[in-house]
Amino acid sequence: MSETLLDVKGMTCPLPVLRANRSLRGLPAGAHLRVLATDRASVADFQAFCRETGHALLACSEEAGVFSFVIRRKAD
Repeated sequence: MSETLLDVKGMTCPLPVLRANRSLRGLPAGAHLRVLATDRASVADFQAFCRETGHALLACSEEAGVFSFVIRRKAD
């Protein structure tokens, strides 16, 4: 399955999560969304977002100050 990329680098809380939520709504169930963010708070924000919404946080990593999150959209 292909992966949709969402670049929210430079945005601060709550914008990365709000943009990701909007993107996920437009994707089919099971689709993957990769989010690139630079806000340190986004780590906790995306963990909480996925826990509360039922989407799956498949991966979280950081390289050179850029955080990468892979989220699988939940089934409706």
